[in-house]
Amino acid sequence: MYAVGDVHGCLDRLRALHGRITEDLAERPTREAILVHLGDYVDRGPDSAGVLAHLMAGTAPQGITATVNLLGNHEAMMLDALERRDETSVDLWLRNGAFATLASFGLEQAIEPARWAARLSPEPVTFLRGLAPMHRIGPYVFVHAGIRPGVGLEAQSREDVIWIRDPFLSHAAPLEAVVVHGHTPAHAPVVRPNRIGIDTGAVMGGTLTCAVLEQDRVGFLSA
Repeated sequence: MYAVGDVHGCLDRLRALHGRITEDLAERPTREAILVHLGDYVDRGPDSAGVLAHLMAGTAPQGITATVNLLGNHEAMMLDALERRDETSVDLWLRNGAFATLASFGLEQAIEPARWAARLSPEPVTFLRGLAPMHRIGPYVFVHAGIRPGVGLEAQSREDVIWIRDPFLSHAAPLEAVVVHGHTPAHAPVVRPNRIGIDTGAVMGGTLTCAVLEQDRVGFLSA
């Protein structure tokens, strides 16, 4: 299994990392190889529109047999701003990197929020609506931000799995599954007995990281 951290509009990094995954599978072929993108495809970086187009096209590294695209908090903010168009939703998105996303779609900052959705093609919005908040494979559960300790996986709220930091990050006890997540940037991948964090700040000058999971072993690729 492969899991890719927060892309944030860094299309060149995403393409390069997919190339690394292709190379890894060529060296170590397997009958089933699942790729999970952990959300935060948009905002802050130079080409959010290109990242979404790349994912919507279903362009996967050679050898990948299935791809899962998860919802991040930035996709949720974008959807809320486009669909609700209320002052709170629009302001929250704009304060969190929306200007770069709007520019990548050719939408000038001066355009009224009520016209954003009308100027966008429907495909990106449909894609965002279809993103899952969580995906479990064997001993691993994949989410954007984390889970709330003490709450079963099936009872986790959408808000928590795309936004939570503490008490998840500081929780040291075992969880229902090993949580593979992004959302909280670090200089290097964070590996704990109960979680694996792979947001390494690609949009802030760090690398874009992919966790390579094989049973109870983890390795990393980066671009």
